[in-house]
Amino acid sequence: MNAYEIYQEIDPALVNKIFTWIRDNERQLYKTTVSSLAASRNLRAVFVEKKSVPNQIAFIHKTLKLRTSDTIGEHLFQVWFMKGQQELLIQFCDGMGIPHDGEGSVVGALPGTLDDDKLKTTIDDLLAKHDPKVVTLYLNVFNLQTAAGWANIATTLESDDRLKLA
Repeated sequence: MNAYEIYQEIDPALVNKIFTWIRDNERQLYKTTVSSLAASRNLRAVFVEKKSVPNQIAFIHKTLKLRTSDTIGEHLFQVWFMKGQQELLIQFCDGMGIPHDGEGSVVGALPGTLDDDKLKTTIDDLLAKHDPKVVTLYLNVFNLQTAAGWANIATTLESDDRLKLA
């Protein structure tokens, strides 16, 4: 699943949470996002900036559902996770035995395969401590980090009823 497809499936409440966080904590990124997405729709950024915050976020979400916004959408997910969800990233890396810098950023190359038992245990632990929609989103975004993703993550996302985006 690509980033734009994730935006098509994701719960709007989670989108609101993500972009409210970005607006509050990464103000320049938020402004650049609004400007880039407005330009991609042949609009001036000021047109979007004059809208209420909920309407700005609705515009961002609607535009990120488009294939042409895939790269921007994936980058926004990465920033939110790397800066706003570090505990989840650290817990995932620790559970999977993936070396990281203590802040959730992987050190070295990503593993070519992920152990099925570790993955199941790690997901169970994540779901016990975090919002299931955030965990689901993270697993989808993590699976975008290599060209083919990891088959066992994709299978788990499809088969585990606890892991639904919407």
